[in-house]
This record gives sequence, C-alpha cells and structure tokens, in this order.
Amino acid sequence: MSEYYFAYGSNMNAERMRDRGLSVHRALSGRISGLKLAFNKRAADAPHRAYANVVHSPGEWVEGVLYQLCHKDEIIKMDPFEGAPRLYSRDIYVIETAEGPIAAWVYIANRAMITEGLKPERWYLQHLLAGRDFLSEPYFSQLATTTCLDDSLEPISSPEPISSPEPISSPERSSHQFVKGTPVL
Repeated sequence: MSEYYFAYGSNMNAERMRDRGLSVHRALSGRISGLKLAFNKRAADAPHRAYANVVHSPGEWVEGVLYQLCHKDEIIKMDPFEGAPRLYSRDIYVIETAEGPIAAWVYIANRAMITEGLKPERWYLQHLLAGRDFLSEPYFSQLATTTCLDDSLEPISSPEPISSPEPISSPERSSHQFVKGTPVL
C-alpha cells in the first residue's frame, strides 16, 4: 500500500484537498507516461458535465500533483469524494518525479461512467488550474485552453408570447386537442 496519491484533476487544488480533510506531508510535481488527461468521466449528478479522467495514450503523459500522505491509510478518506469503487477505481501507478519513480494511488473512471464528447464546467477547470505551480508551462497552457461547457452556452432568449392559441384537432385522436404541439387533455 502506497503513502502517495497522484492528483490530475480537481484535487490538484491544495485548498480542495484541505477541505476534504487529507493530511499530507508534502506535494511534488509528477507525471505518468502513457496516459493523457481526458474530460470523459460523466458526472453522476449532471450527465451533461465532465470530470477529469486519464486514458491510455502511448507517447503522451498526464501531469499532476503527487501528495505524500501522512499515513498510508489516509487515501481511504478520498474514496467517498471520488465515488470509489462505483464511479472511479483506485490503482497504483508509477509516477515520474524529480526524485525518481514513486508508486502512488491514482483514480481512474470506471467504464460505465465514461461518455465521450463531454466538457467540464469552468468552476471545475479552475480547480485543475490551481495546480499551476506543479505543472510544466506547456502543460498548464494547454490545460488553460480547455473549452468548458459554460463557454459554449448561448444566451437563452425567452419565447415569444403566444396570443390566443387555437386548438388544432387531430382526426386520429379526436379526444385530444393540440396547442403548438403540446397535448391538451
């Protein structure tokens, strides 16, 4: 069992980690080769929203924050926040650091929770960007250009008022009336 936890998502924000009650000795920059960041983990409470995940991708890497926990059992505190084992699984990966390779816990989204084509919301991405001091400049810059769900929303205009809608009768369903496509019983 490792005393290290590697965060590539919102837990790169040290304040978020404190709020979650994890006791850490220190934080280091780290990366995992052969994986890349993906926003394809469907939020359980909002299926249109993405959370961070990592996927296999030879020749690429994911950067993040490597936390040295005060005790190896400290990682168990993270499971409820990550929804483990239902939403994410926790596995050991080798993290590359300036101090050499270190084995650490990493959360990976379970297949049932993966949906391609999703985007994170801006508030969520801000948690990742809070890890800037632990990321290389090129990685941070690329992360900062992530298109968020909020960025693609167009203003919703209120519908024009309908003045005195007239019922449209349907010969097939004579017991129902339809007003602008809405059944009226």
